[in-house]
Amino acid sequence: MFALSLKDTGALLGTIDDADLQLLIDQLEEEHETDTDYYVCPDTIEILEVNGASAGLLKILKDAVGDSEGVDVAWKKV
Repeated sequence: MFALSLKDTGALLGTIDDADLQLLIDQLEEEHETDTDYYVCPDTIEILEVNGASAGLLKILKDAVGDSEGVDVAWKKV
């Protein structure tokens, strides 16, 4: 399992499984090899949904973004 949190505050958003993490890694851009955070906006969520993101991952990300333009989300193994 992996914990998703807001990068700026460290606030826990929820947990995801290996398949959801792999989807994030495959679909989103990493700045370097050890990058563990992503900028997520409504367009990002739509891309993930089209590419098979689980309902749980989509809910976590939609709740995190809310009405904002986007947020930085970090992950770590728990």
